[in-house]
Amino acid sequence: MIPLNPHHTATIGKYRVSSLSKGDDTGRWRASVSIRSGHGSATTDRVLRLCGSFDSEAAAHHHAFEQGLIWVAQSRQPGGPSGSLGAN
Repeated sequence: MIPLNPHHTATIGKYRVSSLSKGDDTGRWRASVSIRSGHGSATTDRVLRLCGSFDSEAAAHHHAFEQGLIWVAQSRQPGGPSGSLGAN
């Protein structure tokens, strides 16, 4: 398992995974994850908005980062994801 750093960002192979969170009107937190690959004008950034809400910003970041790692692992398998994981 890749340890989380304070910014919940890691480079895994050709992918850079970053967790994102946003507070909502009810005081809960929503999670998203950015998965970037490529360089310069060939950069692709997939931003997945994930289902569910969380009691804390830290919990939202943790969930987003884990989902990003799952997406990267699945993308390395034949027939891996071409779209989203857990997106709503």
